Amino acid sequence: MVPGQLTAGNGPRAIDYQEQTIVTAASAVYIVLFGAQGSGKGTQARLLQDELGIPQVATGDLFRYNLKTQTELGKLAKSYMDRGELVPDDVTNAMVQDRFRQEDCHCGAVLDGYPRNIIQAQALDTLLRRSGAAVRPVAIYIKVSEHELMCRLTGRRVCRQCQASYHVTFNPPKVVGVCDRCSGEVYQRDDDKDEAAIGRRLQIYFEETVPVIDYYRRRGLLTEVDGQQSIEQVYQDIQDAIRVAAD
Repeated sequence: MVPGQLTAGNGPRAIDYQEQTIVTAASAVYIVLFGAQGSGKGTQARLLQDELGIPQVATGDLFRYNLKTQTELGKLAKSYMDRGELVPDDVTNAMVQDRFRQEDCHCGAVLDGYPRNIIQAQALDTLLRRSGAAVRPVAIYIKVSEHELMCRLTGRRVCRQCQASYHVTFNPPKVVGVCDRCSGEVYQRDDDKDEAAIGRRLQIYFEETVPVIDYYRRRGLLTEVDGQQSIEQVYQDIQDAIRVAAD
């Protein structure tokens, strides 16, 4: 393979991506949010997006977009998925890089679900180092006990249309079964009904994510936030962490 190219053998043509750079403002802030399912990470990402005016970049959304619009990266990812193989980190990294090159990311982004491993974290470092302002990411871990996560997930409800998250006890929609944001159907996902399945998902998350959290902790870039506080207090703590990092 030619250095700096992605290829899938007889699949889509090779894509040159490593020499591309992104443009960033001097005040740009790239926030990496860590937190297991049920930690409130998605809620906090939306709050940051609304207040800071920077987009939420979630890898799940990136994959859905690239697959749906059949971009070169989407075709490349699909070629692996069709063979039952994991999509390589290089493809995921290229999708994130492509997203960062869009104008709305020049002042920063809230990263949700990326980086997922050390290879991706190092790729993010390289990408930001090559940017105009050579910024460093702000990593925040929303920490919640496994028992609390289990309680939250079994009571979680999700909008089928916009994916907004609710809880039957702590944060129910104003009208039962109807999303406050888009009026879509609010339902319980099948994988939130099975406690054993939830336990397995959490175990996989911690096994995969702890090394990445430690990667940022060792570099002095990580702040832990108590995710068992109110949504408002968690958000305040995240804001404080961002301000400290900017000083």
